[in-house]
Amino acid sequence: MRLIGVLLLIGILTGCGGGSGGDGGGTIGASSGCTGGCAAATPTNLTVAEVNRVVSQAVQEAQARGATHVTIAVVDRVGNVLGVYQVGGASTFTITSGRGVTGGLEGVNTVASEYAAISKAITGAYLSSEGNAFSTRTASQIVQEHFNPGQSNAPGGPLFGVQFSSLSCSDVAWSLTSGGSRGPHGSPLGLSADAGGLPLYKNGTVVGGIGVIADGTYSLDLNIQDTDTDSDELIAVAGTSGFSAPNARRADRITVDGRTLRFTDSETLASNPAAAPATPVGGAFIAVTGYKAAAGPIDGTAFDTAASGYAADSSGNFTGLNAYTIVNGAGTNRYPAIAGTDGLLTQVEVTRILAEAIRIANRARAQIRLPLDSQAQVTISVVDTNGAILGLIRTPDAPVFGTDVAVQKARTAMFFSRNAATDIPVAQSAYVTAAQSFNGVNTIASGIAHSNRSVGNLARPFFPDGIDANGPGPLSKAFASWSPFADGLQLDLIQTKLVSNIGVVPTSSCSTVSANGIQIFPGGFPIYRGGTLVGGIGVSGDGIDQDDMVAFLGLANAGTALGTGIAHAPLGSRADQLNPSGGQLRYVNCPLAPFLDDPTATNVCDGI
Repeated sequence: MRLIGVLLLIGILTGCGGGSGGDGGGTIGASSGCTGGCAAATPTNLTVAEVNRVVSQAVQEAQARGATHVTIAVVDRVGNVLGVYQVGGASTFTITSGRGVTGGLEGVNTVASEYAAISKAITGAYLSSEGNAFSTRTASQIVQEHFNPGQSNAPGGPLFGVQFSSLSCSDVAWSLTSGGSRGPHGSPLGLSADAGGLPLYKNGTVVGGIGVIADGTYSLDLNIQDTDTDSDELIAVAGTSGFSAPNARRADRITVDGRTLRFTDSETLASNPAAAPATPVGGAFIAVTGYKAAAGPIDGTAFDTAASGYAADSSGNFTGLNAYTIVNGAGTNRYPAIAGTDGLLTQVEVTRILAEAIRIANRARAQIRLPLDSQAQVTISVVDTNGAILGLIRTPDAPVFGTDVAVQKARTAMFFSRNAATDIPVAQSAYVTAAQSFNGVNTIASGIAHSNRSVGNLARPFFPDGIDANGPGPLSKAFASWSPFADGLQLDLIQTKLVSNIGVVPTSSCSTVSANGIQIFPGGFPIYRGGTLVGGIGVSGDGIDQDDMVAFLGLANAGTALGTGIAHAPLGSRADQLNPSGGQLRYVNCPLAPFLDDPTATNVCDGI
């Protein structure tokens, strides 16, 4: 599946101005614009007064709609929970895709509503940036079995599987007790696809998100051809008044493979947000175990500052590359470039792989960012064959969800290239059996090098992807039993920890296979020295083909520059040599005309 990144503009493309529902915080001129550097240049955050205002506007809309049980959460850009407010007291919700599926998370109905609201708010914040504003409705569109949902014989969503990322059991995520205000923080349910989660903006940059649950269900939109009147979404829309996404950055200005993305279905409110009181009435702020220690609202942190957990690199290893890192309470890089714990990659090699990958990102034309010809914004990680993180860097406006996902991708490519058949737990052995004899081909045999793209091919409910008459790949459930809440091996590896960690401070990682779970959309590759696996590289943030290219060329260029033997897997061992029943696996797919500084370059990944 290719993200071409065709961008539709209506009228004059402006960075932050807006009109109704697109005020970017209501404090900037229509001609100004943020293109990836505003947060770093002028750090900004939500204040207690602003959290109160967002919540009060949402509560007023909920009351106007007659909603009796409402939970509203506000977070900052790195997942700190700034306030959770309930009208009607405590409540729970039911997880359902609406497809009549059982198993996985389908039918879970004992989780407190505050955890759904927090997950939605985090999703709105984590998926968005100064170049794109995505909502939980956008997420619903890009994680289902078809893109667009309901379109027969179309491939799966471009971010298929992203819902199981940024989990509270992830070793990349800080817990409330360990990280304080520093992010990224984990989400109780991962990333949400249920309408009612929106980003919050000030001065053209993301400062957080709002999440609402009022209808008692945690679901997704199976039919995007109609226009829903969704109470969760409309209450959230009211909350964003004065802090809403700039019109010119919204998902509905961006197309992928010629399909327009969705942001909201309706913004027709039953109340006037300007008339809302300064503080909400009719309910109460609450504390939330594991996420909010005290009931009252708090200030958010300013992104790209040490207090947020994201800060400019100070190592000197990436001078001139505009590199950022994630830092601990002392302001120290959590993941500086180090040698492999298995002795297979040197510190010099890890540093050079990261540097070459960010050089590609800095040259690359963004696929899902506005304005046109923006630079890609991504997170890059390298792991060893033990799954240890050997280094992580990012560009300043990369969306926060990519921090966890880049590591997931690196670990997934490494894991499936190492010997997945012996590493997958006995409880999931049925997937091993299916993969070892899939259409007469052992797709996870020892010695086969898998990229995230090829793993994703095997993890779709139809194989080849999108051919509805066919059965599933061996790592997926059959479509009759499949949903984004019950997708196969990806969820089965983490489900126990995901559920047990809701409402507690996590004490262990998501899975013995990968500490933060696996990821099944493109952007990760194994690293080899000759025929020996030595690690993995993962990239996330700016569209799947762009992620592929940054990781693929970054590794190739580092190998050429160093001359130490690190490189991609030998051609003959790559998964694209496998052809189970005519469905050839894919290894890499790079975008056409990808570079801002060389408009004539094309087919840049061929022959490597």
